[in-house]
Amino acid sequence: MPKKEASHAQEDKGSNPIGAVTTGKSLRADARRNKERILDVATKVFATEGLEVPIDEIANRAGMGIGTVYRHFPTKEELIEAVVFSFKQRLIEKAREMLEHDDPGQAFFNFLSLIVRESTGNKALIAALARSGADSPRPLSGISLDFQNALGELLNCAQQAGSVRNDIQVTDITAILFGVMRTFEYNNDSGLAERILSVVCDGLRGRC
Repeated sequence: MPKKEASHAQEDKGSNPIGAVTTGKSLRADARRNKERILDVATKVFATEGLEVPIDEIANRAGMGIGTVYRHFPTKEELIEAVVFSFKQRLIEKAREMLEHDDPGQAFFNFLSLIVRESTGNKALIAALARSGADSPRPLSGISLDFQNALGELLNCAQQAGSVRNDIQVTDITAILFGVMRTFEYNNDSGLAERILSVVCDGLRGRC
């Protein structure tokens, strides 16, 4: 650990008065709250300012020493991955909910709309979709694969219902989404997002 980071870590260790009585349970609860606080702050900061924000700034805005942040997330990359994981997990849960919709086509297009709405002006979510394989030749695994599979299930159901063209694959959808979001990465005009999404959806619809 760099000297600066180590000094912060020492400050954190010294924040507990000597002789104070703590239990393992309370320490675990405090650690969990600290981790949740760091992740919450990082999610908001990365969304509005991008992934270039330094980790010491995240610590400052979370109101804790950088040593505390590094104990939960030893590298900035691990913190980014945690933010990305949280985004994808939430989207996966929504996709699974939408699979219960009576109209598979509407469920699919609603899910695309949800992703676009949440990504408008959200730089972290754009990065999350990029890490889903849209711009990477590497095989997917873990949460990225789970996300693609959930999206693929919605797509498959919509295609079986005749609502989406049969020549479209899930990797096409992730690439389209990534391209659309890069269009307004630095433009939070919701009207632009809706217009682009409308054109994309028209191109994806099945021909009856």
